[in-house]
Amino acid sequence: MAPFFSPFFAPFLVCLLGLTLDRLLGEPRRLHPLAGFGTLASVLERLLNNAPQNAWRSLILGTLALCSLVLPLLFLTIWLSAVLSGFWLLLAQATALYFALSLRGLAEHGLAVAQPLQRGELNVAREQVSRIVSRRASALDEQGVAAAATESMLENGADAVFSSLFWFLVGGMPGVIVHRAVNTLDAMWGYRNPQFLYFGRAAARLDDVMGWVPARLTALTYTLLGNRKLAWRCWRQQASQWDSPNAGPVMAAGAGALNVQLGGPSPYPQGVKQRPQLGGINPASAVTIQAAIALVRRGTWLWLAVIFAITGLVAVVAGL
Repeated sequence: MAPFFSPFFAPFLVCLLGLTLDRLLGEPRRLHPLAGFGTLASVLERLLNNAPQNAWRSLILGTLALCSLVLPLLFLTIWLSAVLSGFWLLLAQATALYFALSLRGLAEHGLAVAQPLQRGELNVAREQVSRIVSRRASALDEQGVAAAATESMLENGADAVFSSLFWFLVGGMPGVIVHRAVNTLDAMWGYRNPQFLYFGRAAARLDDVMGWVPARLTALTYTLLGNRKLAWRCWRQQASQWDSPNAGPVMAAGAGALNVQLGGPSPYPQGVKQRPQLGGINPASAVTIQAAIALVRRGTWLWLAVIFAITGLVAVVAGL
């Protein structure tokens, strides 16, 4: 049998170390690479997105902006993966994964809403939820705040945790960094409004493609670790009603796993958006937010166990 520190176990070790760094350090308060990337993306968007009404011009310039921001990261990480080896490569990969992950940050943002909600401090909970969702928080009641935060926990569990793990396993350091960059651009530019309808289309479509498999693996994770029968039924019957092809399975399965009612009409700055109902019949609450955080955490442990089992099996087979 191959030793534990054989190359076959390197993916598991990188995932374990990346998650450990996230648990110990959390999101960097200053000089986060994603913050710098976002600033650069904002500058480039202001320079290029000056005629959003011209569909073809805006689409071409948006695609050019996407390539200008993502391709240098792709080439840099490919080069680093080629020149580094052994301990230094493992450390570089774990650091890249750490910057892409946000399990601790997700929990902190969720608890910042749940805790004041439990104390009856609705205005504080509204202020905190406005930091993680784009809804008009001042118009949300207690259940609306809890539902918004729960939805954010489930969706960001896919984007900031499971997708990062997936793309590291599939594409190594280049895979995880490119996915996080594309996902960030989609969050900044992927709006269906006059300013970004065409400029952000390339980023939104690429994010949909890169998120397709991990979103469904996330939905499967939620289903296995929650109310399995209800989660599967919600995934099968409700996911296709959601606007996003990837958020639909994640949100429907997650809501079913928690047996909580999500979706429905929600107030946004542009007006009330009518969204399909997802999940079960129980109203969202502070407890629901905490349950969503716990579901993502349990899912992370499940992924680590599966990664360890698969890499161990590969190591055994290769040693025969």
